[in-house]
Amino acid sequence: MHSDIAISVRNLTKTYRIFKHPADRIKQALTLGRVHFHQEFTALQDVSFEIKKGESVGIIGRNGSGKSTLLQLICGILKPTSGEVKVDGRISALLELGSGFNPEFTGRENIYFQGAVLGVSRTEMERRFDEIAAFADIGTFIEQPVRTYSSGMFVRLAFAVIAHVDANILVIDEALAVGDVFFQQKCMRYLRAFQDSGGTILFVSHDTSAVVGLCDKAILLSRNTKQNIVIGSAKDICQTYVKNLYSERTNVGEIGSQKINSAEIAALEISRNNHHVERTLEADAQPENSIGIAPFRHNAESFGQGGAQIVDAWFEDKSGSRIEIVSGGSTVKFYIQFRSLRSFQLPAIGFMIKNSLGQYIFAEDTNWAFHQHKLHIDCNEIWLAEFSFLMPILIQGAYSINVAVSEGAGEEHIQHHWIEDAIILQSMGSRLVQGVCGLHNLRIGIEISKSTGFNSNE
Repeated sequence: MHSDIAISVRNLTKTYRIFKHPADRIKQALTLGRVHFHQEFTALQDVSFEIKKGESVGIIGRNGSGKSTLLQLICGILKPTSGEVKVDGRISALLELGSGFNPEFTGRENIYFQGAVLGVSRTEMERRFDEIAAFADIGTFIEQPVRTYSSGMFVRLAFAVIAHVDANILVIDEALAVGDVFFQQKCMRYLRAFQDSGGTILFVSHDTSAVVGLCDKAILLSRNTKQNIVIGSAKDICQTYVKNLYSERTNVGEIGSQKINSAEIAALEISRNNHHVERTLEADAQPENSIGIAPFRHNAESFGQGGAQIVDAWFEDKSGSRIEIVSGGSTVKFYIQFRSLRSFQLPAIGFMIKNSLGQYIFAEDTNWAFHQHKLHIDCNEIWLAEFSFLMPILIQGAYSINVAVSEGAGEEHIQHHWIEDAIILQSMGSRLVQGVCGLHNLRIGIEISKSTGFNSNE
């Protein structure tokens, strides 16, 4: 195996034997296999690919395409019917809930158990225990059997373990969708740092935006085509996946094959004033995009050089009242208040709104707005930055806001206080299904008239 290859899969096939009744297995054994009482199901057939060290690769496909089977084969949980898998490095996996943990063991016992499975000694796991417990943040439940855990607590513990066993290959199967927004953001920060350190990630998800946001390349698995595996850039593969998904539901190919000739196009290119509009339709009122605003988290995770301390951040409406809920598209003011702990030049105050994947949706600061003012801050001053804007219309889900105070302009600035997930936003009732934000003051109408340019029956 080449030194730059982390995972090599060659002609991998996995076939399961399915018995309709448990007794059929015994019957087949009594005949020494001469009579078959089972049906065969091939989950994967002749799959080959390589993943280089340091790459982040997504695996997508419809349910039943073999994604989870592929991961279990790579992790050594299953043995292939034929073909081979080679892994160069320590692999750590977060698969479906329940895998790898003994439900009767406590969280503490499962930490040591998982360490042993991954080749980490008990002594070493004891040394890392406090870090794992702090990352999981499940309190006294760590001393309880994991069968008493919620799905969120289980994922917290499982991810905390895989993050502290010095693995250089991470395999993750959908599990990050479970848990609260604080832990999701913590996991995404860990994964970004793991990528920056040269780690290899294999990530399975139905969420194409998650694959594009996290991965360089992607692998598309499909059971309905002759080419059962397609490899390419994450963006291209996700586009292919979505196209295939909808072409299976509708006769997209035939619709797309209908052509309109130039004469028909010319006939359609007529002024609205020269034809009779039979009727117009006005859209129903758009649903209100209500966005809940959680209080500022003083004890949230933070870092910086300590030249300033952010003491509060909040939203106000146009009347100047603090608010706990806002409608997308309405005018708001966002405030960040901090105190200086020493003097420095060119202070900059900013905030970033992130989605559940840790991707920045919006990021604004005072740097450019005041770059001509040559600002200076003295020790023990209290500053209040105000940002006034139209609240974006956000797709349903959880978002978080980072707030920061820095010194200097451009990429050479120094962070004095950066708070992760200082405020949580919960978007509810949005009209959006795709994307991240919607248009402000949207009005929709439809105009209907008779077409005389061509005969659709020809």
